[in-house]
Amino acid sequence: MSSAKQRAPIHVRPSLGREYPMGPLRAVFKADGDETRGRYAISEWWLEPYTRGPGAHQHEEDDVFFVLEGTLSFFVGDTWFDAPKGSLVIAPGGTPHDFENRTDKRAGMLNIAVPGEFEPEMPGIAEWFRSRSPEESRTENAPEPAPRPQR
Repeated sequence: MSSAKQRAPIHVRPSLGREYPMGPLRAVFKADGDETRGRYAISEWWLEPYTRGPGAHQHEEDDVFFVLEGTLSFFVGDTWFDAPKGSLVIAPGGTPHDFENRTDKRAGMLNIAVPGEFEPEMPGIAEWFRSRSPEESRTENAPEPAPRPQR
């Protein structure tokens, strides 16, 4: 038997977790850090219609995405493609990647990041997303906002 300390099972009920509101995006962390011995992080990411992601970026770790609802567009390597509900997308470590919701319906995905310890970066990431203007947050195919009524 392993000498490692036994951990309690994790059960996070639907709609629960540690939320990070980011304007038209929202992340909900289900497990990270101490809960997983730093081995992985599991979070849900929800994007409102016509919402951009973080922009193309890369990091040493793989990024694993599973689409829970709607259709998300992913950029991996040098290609954009659509991933409907039930799709699995893996961006290998060191590969540029991005995601966005180009549809008129909310979309969500489960993200698994290995190793863990992703959540401590979330306050800064959330602030960056919240600081974007509405124009910067919208995808290129978003319809023009309706004009405001004159007073």
